[in-house]
Amino acid sequence: MTSVDKPTTTPAPPADAKAVTEAALFEAFGGVRGMVETVLPGLLFVTIFTVNKDLHVSAIAALAVSLLLVVVRLVRKDTMKHAFSGVFGVAFGVVFAMMTGNAKDFYLPGMLYTLGLALAYIVTTLCGVPLIGLILGPVFKENLSWRTRNPGRKKAYAKASWAWGLILLAKCAILFPLYWWANTSQLGWVLIALKIPPFLLAVWLTWVFLAKAPAPIDVFAEMEAEEAAEKARKAAAHGEAGA
Repeated sequence: MTSVDKPTTTPAPPADAKAVTEAALFEAFGGVRGMVETVLPGLLFVTIFTVNKDLHVSAIAALAVSLLLVVVRLVRKDTMKHAFSGVFGVAFGVVFAMMTGNAKDFYLPGMLYTLGLALAYIVTTLCGVPLIGLILGPVFKENLSWRTRNPGRKKAYAKASWAWGLILLAKCAILFPLYWWANTSQLGWVLIALKIPPFLLAVWLTWVFLAKAPAPIDVFAEMEAEEAAEKARKAAAHGEAGA
């Protein structure tokens, strides 16, 4: 039985649990900079399209600013995951809109992704492996130990995943009717308005649930301690054999 799977008593949350949780969420979701990189390409697209109704210019500008954000991160040697996810999302939107000739289709891949993500949060929670735990487990250095060794954290992850799933479903319930009924500019501005508030609400609820949960089990530290103990045992055995 590995250190990840063996049962253990539920650890008590440390005094700075809220600060630790806040730092982990900031790392996982990109913080203020990640939000800016998520919003800026779409904002540029809808602004230009609202002014001149030119799909090609709007799409190229959105893709260009996404690539610029990646270059900035490369120059600064920052983590690339949020910038790359933004580029891929914009690129899919640009390609789809260019293929159909419908400017509203620039937003469709992102909307479908949001719907799929909402369902993923709900389905994984129903299956007992809440998605937010899979995302944040490595950030907290607990991996999947919360599944079998830390029921309090598993419950918190389940609550947080339900929150993410339902919030994203509510967002989809607003956007998909607008995709059919509204024009491109109307859909774009509503989508921009709904980028940050639902995200912040979901992150805040995740922070609330996890800050009250038991502390994560640092499985990396456990494995390092086991390796050190094993080396000590081997060294002691080797010393006794040489005596």
